[in-house]
Amino acid sequence: MKRPALFALTLALLAACHGNPENNAACGFTSMAVASRLVQSLQDLSHVVNTPPAEVPAVLPGKVVAHGTSPVAASRTPAGLTLRYSGDAFPQLPGFGVLLVDDSTEAVRGVMIFEPDPPKGWPKLGTIESGGTSLPLYGMRVHWADLNAPRCPMFQPLDSSATKP
Repeated sequence: MKRPALFALTLALLAACHGNPENNAACGFTSMAVASRLVQSLQDLSHVVNTPPAEVPAVLPGKVVAHGTSPVAASRTPAGLTLRYSGDAFPQLPGFGVLLVDDSTEAVRGVMIFEPDPPKGWPKLGTIESGGTSLPLYGMRVHWADLNAPRCPMFQPLDSSATKP
């Protein structure tokens, strides 16, 4: 599918979203389309984040592709960022996490977790871990307004009591 057609499909699905987006079929399809766009963008090294952002929230939203939002606790170690995912469906190897950084504000928006092999040529920012499995963590600058919409947000708001760093 060509990019303009994919973008039009994404916008049409966004318009259909209502209620809890993570329980809504139209928003689910939109989420999958966005995840596909992210994977395609991994081939473009201009999106790469070379070093961990200066400001990473202690708890941020995370999502395994095709699953709901879960809290992710972040900490810094000498080896880079260590993220601890608290949700279901964490992949075994292969797999990887992508820290999403807004290209206009440099704000960290969350982390997406994918099951295929990691991208080649991207610098590792650290790891994302869950249940004894540790996957590499990379960073990508994204135009947040293209990925996130009020009616179908990329990540649901986190319950502040769900994870304590």
